[in-house]
Amino acid sequence: MARQTPYTAPQSRPLPRHARTAGDVVKAALAALALVALLIAVPGALVYFVGWPLPDSAPSLSTLQQPITLTTFIDVLTVVVWLAWAQFAACVLVEVKAAVSGVGLPTQIPGAGPSQLMARQLIAALLLLGASAASLAPSLSGLSPVNDAPQHNLTTATGQQTPGAHQQSAPHGPAQHQQHAAADKAGVTSGPDAATPHKNAKPTKFYRIQPPEGRHHDSLWEIAQRHLDDGRRYKEIYELNKDRLQPDGSRLSLASLIRPGWIVEMPADAHGGDLVEMPDEAPKVAPDVREQITAYEKTSDAKPPHHAENDQNGGQQAQQGNQAHQGTQPPAEQGTPPGPAHPSPADRTTAPAPPASVQDAPAVGLPEVLIAAPLLAAGLLGALGRRRRTALWDAAARAVRPGRHNVPVPPGPAADAHDALLVGADPDAVRDLDLALRGLTCALTLAGRTLPTIYAAWLTGTELHLQLAHAAGQPPAPWTPGQDQMFWRLERTAVPQLPQEEGTAAPYPGLVSLGTRDGARLLLNLESVPGLVSLSGAPTARTAVLSSIAAELATNGWSDRMTVTLVGFGDSLPALAPTRLRHLPDVAALLETMDAETDHRRRALAAAGHDTVLTGRTGRTQHAQSAPHLVLLGSEPSPEEAQHIAELAADSGRLGIGYLLATAQSDLPGANWQLEITPEGRLVAPLLGLNLDAQLLPAAQHDAVVELFAHATPTDDGPGPAAPSLAVDLTGPTPPAVYARIIGPYKITGLDTPEAERSDLLHEALALLLLHREGVHPRVLASALWPRGVTQDVHDALITRLRTWLGNDPDGTPRLTTDATGRLTLTPSVVSDWDVLQTLHHQATRGTGAKDPAVRERFLTDALALARGPLLANHPEGRYAWLANEIVDAQLRLLIAETALALATHHQERNHPKAAATALESALTTAPTDERLWHELLRAVHATGDTKHLEALAQRLLTHHTPTRGLPPQTQALLDELLPAWSTRVAN
Repeated sequence: MARQTPYTAPQSRPLPRHARTAGDVVKAALAALALVALLIAVPGALVYFVGWPLPDSAPSLSTLQQPITLTTFIDVLTVVVWLAWAQFAACVLVEVKAAVSGVGLPTQIPGAGPSQLMARQLIAALLLLGASAASLAPSLSGLSPVNDAPQHNLTTATGQQTPGAHQQSAPHGPAQHQQHAAADKAGVTSGPDAATPHKNAKPTKFYRIQPPEGRHHDSLWEIAQRHLDDGRRYKEIYELNKDRLQPDGSRLSLASLIRPGWIVEMPADAHGGDLVEMPDEAPKVAPDVREQITAYEKTSDAKPPHHAENDQNGGQQAQQGNQAHQGTQPPAEQGTPPGPAHPSPADRTTAPAPPASVQDAPAVGLPEVLIAAPLLAAGLLGALGRRRRTALWDAAARAVRPGRHNVPVPPGPAADAHDALLVGADPDAVRDLDLALRGLTCALTLAGRTLPTIYAAWLTGTELHLQLAHAAGQPPAPWTPGQDQMFWRLERTAVPQLPQEEGTAAPYPGLVSLGTRDGARLLLNLESVPGLVSLSGAPTARTAVLSSIAAELATNGWSDRMTVTLVGFGDSLPALAPTRLRHLPDVAALLETMDAETDHRRRALAAAGHDTVLTGRTGRTQHAQSAPHLVLLGSEPSPEEAQHIAELAADSGRLGIGYLLATAQSDLPGANWQLEITPEGRLVAPLLGLNLDAQLLPAAQHDAVVELFAHATPTDDGPGPAAPSLAVDLTGPTPPAVYARIIGPYKITGLDTPEAERSDLLHEALALLLLHREGVHPRVLASALWPRGVTQDVHDALITRLRTWLGNDPDGTPRLTTDATGRLTLTPSVVSDWDVLQTLHHQATRGTGAKDPAVRERFLTDALALARGPLLANHPEGRYAWLANEIVDAQLRLLIAETALALATHHQERNHPKAAATALESALTTAPTDERLWHELLRAVHATGDTKHLEALAQRLLTHHTPTRGLPPQTQALLDELLPAWSTRVAN
């Protein structure tokens, strides 16, 4: 047998843990003495000096009529002290329960604010003698079951490397003898005395996973850490067992989901712990275990049926498409040898590899960190679109610099960031997450139940899992129980569709993406974390994590109201959402702010009669509750400031306040959850069972995103309206080679009719290119045409087919070219009516028509004649989803309105009010919501002297503006001026 190269695993970087100091020991000892004094000495002293508090007989009415003596006063005071002691004892009990269980928030004892706070501080100090606070936190390792059954040893079976070959056992050292002793106690035999290996046995090792003990349960990371010396090798275990049939009939589809009773094949170099040898004939291995392992071994060469189905789908193999950027397999870790040290599934099968996906290919020139963050990208893209639309209409409403109907994307890194957002955004995932959570609120409200506290959510391509802080009973339909009582699960196909007027408040606005693990995206609920979350690592990496979290919280689609306070980083990030983000200069300013807010929230909750903010997020008063406040601290606090923050955070979970501190301190007080960002971009927290591909927003992408938002709101004193991206030659002797009408029904002249089955795709690709004369990145084109994914060969075939369909210019230049940045562009011989409209308007207002009224009238009239309806009016249903990310529809309406207004002014100056009215009526078919058109139409009709026409127009206005909206004040005032008593005359 060929000699194998030993695998040298890179050393894992353990998360820094709280190291106990002499001060901690002193604090813990004093806390223990205080607890003993308060819980034991106080009642003992009362009994000894005063006596038992309960009376010997029932009091009568005559007792109340007796004079108050010193003895009576002491007795009453003693009862008060006994009640205070009982209240404090109850506080200690609930705080101990919460600290030991590590789940949920401590129960609030009525009227025991100071007593419970003192109990909490004493218990926290006492715990310094034991495990760190983070070790009491619940596991967030993923979709793994948590059972109460006792944990048994994992059983490992080992066979020979090559069929028919025999290997001599290596001498056993002390560690091996200890392993065999443990195996003998477990009832199995190991080593050379166990049984003779079967001649056809493979050198494969197996684990049989048993139920965990208590709250702790194994994960593939922990198994790899124990038996492969590196938790990061969990991916090797996952690849060996992915999609193989388990004894219970299910399959391993997520590395974070392993269940008791499953068998997992291990790499050949697995060792230590519970390792035992178990050939098929091993007489002392339980028969059912031997049968299960034997059956599981046969599945190594079997291909799951659903794979065969997917192989027949050709270009649809990547049907999760853009979900490839929701969490792909992370790249190989540094230090890993180039070749596998053990057979992988690919080595054992002859099935052809699937075609490469465009979404999986590197995006040359585009930042991958934005492509790999689909929820963040969707939020940023949506917020950017809203900002650009608002800027367009604000400029038009204020009549500032007319003609500013375009908000171009700045070139360079900002353009690359914008393309990456287009490629990476997954609006469907955002919509499903938002509707699922709001639907959960509706269902619980109808059932008269309150929202459960959740620590995290796991979002995959098909499911949403909520990880609860404590068991909350049966979930409401369509939610179903997860793998245990701590999970609620919802199929994304069953997400409820809420009515538009429902107005349900967002139940968990503090959810934010941290990263991905084997296709599942983890969202941590910062609002409900019991205490502080600390983040360690290199300063630049910590800032990249904080920036990503801040940007997503500012723009996500599953939150309503919230405040995110940034300290020590991100002073330019509030430009993304000034109403959500704010920046404070230092920790001192933060403490002053949070002292006041924490006190205010405590009093508001008490006045409302709620235990936590979650109680008020269901029912009729949900919108009156305090919005969450999340603090992201990027600067190092002093020891006094850190202690102050820890005291604020002790009760923050129920108040809707969350704290995330990026720090180099390993003993940050009050840090219940400790995260670390590694140099490889992994977010790890072994004590929480987390190992993720971190979601980051590094400095370069941070600056590019901020630049996008800054350019989306042009200033009034900035440069004037830019010329069209393509200035069409309106006086040329020959028409353009290819002319596309995309305003109104889509129609193309100058090209042959493509094959019917390919026509829709080619037309859609051409429409996207026509709306982006600056060029379209191939990845953007792929994600627009195939939102769910496409293989590289199918995408390349489309580009070739599109280039062939468009043909060449007379000089032989292809009409579809690739520029220096790799973007696909059209030559000037391919023109759309959108290009012509922009050129005509520019020539009329900024070109030759600016000085010649006759030329201006002709240009404006020709431009207005192009308004034949909405953009791409007849596009096929289910296609052109990328239009939701465009602002061209707003640009079109604005440009048509400005064209009509300019033409109406021209006609009014020449005393042609009927012509002005005709122009304005034409524009209203495209821009019916532009109030400026209605105002000028009223003036034009009034100038004709036709009162009946004016009354009919007033009636149209009333019909157009629904009763709930009513007429705008300016429109109503104009009607009062032009048609006195119009309301009575129109009504009659």
